[in-house]
This record gives sequence, structure tokens and C-alpha cells, in this order.
Amino acid sequence: MKLGVVGMLPADIRTLQPKHLKSIQALGLSAACFHVGKEILFEIKPDQCQKVKQLYAQMGVNLAQMGIGYSECLFDPDANVRQRVLGVIDRGIEVAREFDAGVALIRTGSLNPTGAYNPSRKNHEPEALARLVESLGKIASKAEAVGQTIVIETHVLTILNSPEIIADVVKQVGSQRIRIVMDYVNHFQTLSQVYGSAARINHIFDTMGALCPVAHCKDISVRDGFVMHFDEEIPGEGELDLATVFRRWHDLNPDNYMLLEHLANELYPLAASNALRIAKEAGVPITV
Repeated sequence: MKLGVVGMLPADIRTLQPKHLKSIQALGLSAACFHVGKEILFEIKPDQCQKVKQLYAQMGVNLAQMGIGYSECLFDPDANVRQRVLGVIDRGIEVAREFDAGVALIRTGSLNPTGAYNPSRKNHEPEALARLVESLGKIASKAEAVGQTIVIETHVLTILNSPEIIADVVKQVGSQRIRIVMDYVNHFQTLSQVYGSAARINHIFDTMGALCPVAHCKDISVRDGFVMHFDEEIPGEGELDLATVFRRWHDLNPDNYMLLEHLANELYPLAASNALRIAKEAGVPITV
């Protein structure tokens, strides 16, 4: 398997410098990934994309994933909202192709106005799922037209809240260009699943692993409080059996990336060293 990071780069990728990529390589990582907000998506020019792409090539760093930034919901009941966000994603697909990104990442959004990963009863109405499948079908058409693979980041609090639902929706869309991020941390539902994590990890991989060309590398900690609170944690500093994760990922995709993410820059050295150590202990080779 391979290891990379989402982060440690400037917010505006057009300002990327060799020093940013060198700091990532110094951690033993070979992919540097970023998100592009919708404002920049419509400003960025082909020559700017090429400049970034050339710097990656010169430094020997890979762009395994480019995130497309937006806040709207793909299954919003308002057709105008859906049309607007699909326009942003269409542009994001074009930019990802310009960058030669391995995958372009999108999210489903939520009908909770406070955040894309926040829960809402309305997310789970049958009409919502039908609208999501329709939107994903349109995204798939664009992705197929330009040859860009899309991955959806899913979560237990979103409309795609279980590996089973995820697999069914991908089947309904019916496009090889619509895939899923193996973000296993996002699909732990109970305390017993966390404390006996190998069984849950294996279930997640068995159910949706074949749909995942890229993975996110994180851990889980259990926080005090009523009733139950899970937090993302630095890999190797939490409760999960990451040796099982790494073995399953390597068996499935030995040439594909797991990406560290959601950490302050000063925490990535520990995250990277922990991941490299756990992989070695698990007998999983890390390649570049």
C-alpha cells in the first residue's frame, strides 16, 4: 500500500511551493492532496493547473485525491439548489482532470443546515435517496465524459449511513466512475464495534471494499459524556485495530493510497510515524 496526506499545503493551491512537498516527503509520504473551494474552482486557469501538476512531477509526488468544495446538499428538495451544486461539481471534475488527480472527492451533504455531516431525519426519507441517486447519475455522466473517477465520502450520520446502503446506491447509479472512499472510521455505530473493531473493520471491507480506490487513515477515541461520543484520533493513538485495516487495504489495493487527514500540521509527523510503524508490524509494505 501507499501512504499520503490530505493537508500540509496552502489553502490556495496556486501558491504551492517545493518546500510544501518536501515537508511531506520528509515524513515518508508520497502523496500530497488538497481541496479546492468553489470560488477558486471558477477562477483557476489551465496554465495554473499545469504549473502545479509540473511541480508534483518534478518532486516525484502524487495527487491521489482532489476534494471539490461546496456546502449544498446533493438531494436538496429545491431543484435550483441541486442544479447549482451540480454545476460546481461539474467544474470541479474538469479541474481535477486538469490536475490529473487520481480521484475527485465529493460529499452528499445534509438537509441539516448546520453542516454536511450533521444528522437530519429528512435525510432518510425515501424521496431523499431517490433524489441523491438522480444527482449522482448526472455527476456520473460528466465524470464518464472527461474520464475522471469520483469518490463519495460517506458517514454514519449522513444519508449514506451504512456499508449496505452505500453498496446499494452505487449499484443503482451503475457507473464505474462513481466510487467510495474507504473511510472506515466513519462507519462505527456502537461502542462494542469500537472495542471489538476487527470484526467491524472486516464487515466494512467485505461489504464496500471493492468500491473503494482510495482510503483515509484515521483512528477513533471514545470520549467521556452522555450518551456516547466518538472522536477521530491520530492513527495508533486510539482504539482501532489498524493492523487489520492495513492488511485488508493492502490485500484489496496494494498499489493504492491511504491518506492521513483532519490533523493540525504539527501532528502529522506522529501520525505518519505511527502508520509506518503499524504497517511494518503488520507485515504490510509501504511503497511509493
